[in-house]
Amino acid sequence: MPDAHRASRPVRGRDQVLAHVLADSTPVVAGGRAILLQIADPVVAAGVRRHSDFARRPQQRLAHTLMYVYAVVIGTPSDAAMATAFVNRAHVPVSGADDVDRQLWVAATLYDSALRAHDAFGTPVSAELAQRMLDAYAPLGVALRVPEARWPDSVAAFEAYWDRTLATLHVTDDARGVVRDLLHPRFAPFWVRAAMPLVRIVTVGLLPDSVRAQYGFAWGPREERRFRRTTTGLRRVRAVVPGPLLRLPGPLLIRSMRRMADRH
Repeated sequence: MPDAHRASRPVRGRDQVLAHVLADSTPVVAGGRAILLQIADPVVAAGVRRHSDFARRPQQRLAHTLMYVYAVVIGTPSDAAMATAFVNRAHVPVSGADDVDRQLWVAATLYDSALRAHDAFGTPVSAELAQRMLDAYAPLGVALRVPEARWPDSVAAFEAYWDRTLATLHVTDDARGVVRDLLHPRFAPFWVRAAMPLVRIVTVGLLPDSVRAQYGFAWGPREERRFRRTTTGLRRVRAVVPGPLLRLPGPLLIRSMRRMADRH
């Protein structure tokens, strides 16, 4: 079993550029993309569909996913251990949840989605910074019981793994059911439902073409123009938001996780 306390150590001692990138809230926008990629694996989709309350609380998995990422990547060792314990408990009743290949894929979607979010809405990540981010995201897999040796040691190795895995994905009815609940929530708070048109265009637009086609999302010149307008608008908004505010969601999510732990 991996050492959960190790999970936050790679971030320690890094320069401020990496620290700010890891703490930035820009990847929050790509959280839906990560989930859609995760459940494009049939085993993951079946587990999520049968053991998650997506229909009534579609935003919950997204929030918990983001809590996990921030707790492990920028939190304290105790935060990382707490987040890992939550995930392990949630996976107990789920068949296949401890499969290394699936957990590696889950962690990989989080890293790749963070990169795509920065490219689309913020400042594109250089090759050198992408490598440092890859190293910093390795604990996400370790905390999910992925052997350290399985995490790609270079961006080139990650891209090769990513392309191989994308070719094996198969979107099932379980995945499509989860997506309906996630992108068209019936019971979510009003503010969540009001934001969903924006969330849908961003989430679908960020998907790889092959996965988008498997889900059956309509995508043509009109949708592409809407996506480009949306990304341009979000990039402009992000450019005028002070850095501390951009980095605020991470600490807030970690604080929420600590409150959840206190209640339990």
